[in-house]
Amino acid sequence: MNPEEKIEFIRSKDNSLFREIRQLQATGSKGQKARIACGQALLEGIHLVQTWVGSPALKTLITSELGLQNPEIAQAVYDHVEICPETRVYQLDKGLWDLLSDLVNAPQIAGLLDLPQMALNPQKSVATISGDVIILDRIQDAGNVGSILRTAAAAGFTQVVALTGCAHLWSSKVLRAGMGVHRLLDLYEGWSTQRVLSAVTSPFLAATTDGELDLFNMPQVLMHPVAWIMGSEGQGVAEDLMAQAKGVAIPIDPRVESLNVSTAAAICLFETVRVRRS
Repeated sequence: MNPEEKIEFIRSKDNSLFREIRQLQATGSKGQKARIACGQALLEGIHLVQTWVGSPALKTLITSELGLQNPEIAQAVYDHVEICPETRVYQLDKGLWDLLSDLVNAPQIAGLLDLPQMALNPQKSVATISGDVIILDRIQDAGNVGSILRTAAAAGFTQVVALTGCAHLWSSKVLRAGMGVHRLLDLYEGWSTQRVLSAVTSPFLAATTDGELDLFNMPQVLMHPVAWIMGSEGQGVAEDLMAQAKGVAIPIDPRVESLNVSTAAAICLFETVRVRRS
């Protein structure tokens, strides 16, 4: 099938789809409300689109004349439409693409992805979670959250719970920082502390500077499923979570106060991997 045969053109900023894309780009609760309302997330750039090529969840592709001149973009569009012929393909006028500020410096391709049911109905998701889990406690920086998701997938931690107050997992910035790993993970967000304590069955380990356990001297603990808790950038792990967890310290030079939360997560998760391999 030739994608050019089904291209639809958008020439006005008043177009309903164009307005929807702008709403999905919004940050914070405004963007989250838009994603829930339309049931979709915005994939920006060639790498994210390529990650979902062939997935029926990728229902819409948006590009431009310049984008279609890029062989990599043209191939991704062709491959996806070939597998999923119901996909709608839109071409934006150059002036409209330039208005999408988040996309200006990226290859001119984007997609609208249907959100999984867990994202649309967080209150109706699983009652219990067993096995390895990583819990994000009010981590607000989207780059940190996306980086942790990428690390979690690389370490084989496929279950991630984000408490209320975290950067939204399906926001554009988190998706870009995650580099496509969302497709590999089971993501739960908007949970309360109480829900985490009642639903997660593995023992809680909280990364903290004054933890009673030394990360590099706890092989018996790490040999079994664990729930790693990573706390907010400024406040650390919440008191009610800490009360139910064992604190784990990463040995660092005493002249350095702390580590970035995404760095701490990478060290903790890959030490868990190392212990199990040895």
